[in-house]
This record gives sequence, C-alpha cells and structure tokens, in this order.
Amino acid sequence: MKRPRRNHPPVFKAIVALQALRGDKTLAELARQHDIHPNQITTWKSQLLEHAPELFANGHSGSADSEHHI
Repeated sequence: MKRPRRNHPPVFKAIVALQALRGDKTLAELARQHDIHPNQITTWKSQLLEHAPELFANGHSGSADSEHHI
C-alpha cells in the first residue's frame, strides 16, 4: 500500500542534504534513519549544491549579526 505524500519542511531537507554531503553515512543509512527514499536525499543534495552560490552572492552573508567591519 502506498503511503500518503509528505511535505517536509525546508530545514529538514537542508539538514538531511548536509548530512549526505558530509558523507559520514551512506544514502541508504540516511534514508532509513529519516524514513525517506534515497532518491529524495539525492534530489535535496543536488538542490542544495545548485543554490549554495546564491547564499554568497553580492557579498551578503545572510545575517546582519555575522557582518564584520574592518
């Protein structure tokens, strides 16, 4: 029986994608740990890598607290 479609929050996706990039566990281990399909992790990891440069665009760090003035 097919389970209903789940909508994971962006923070969860980012955490799982970062865990996959870290490489401490295999995709199969992460998938089992988080109860998701390994292909989903691969998709989130690709999305993270694709959009990572946007975080550093225009010299913005994303947080006023982390700005350093010399």
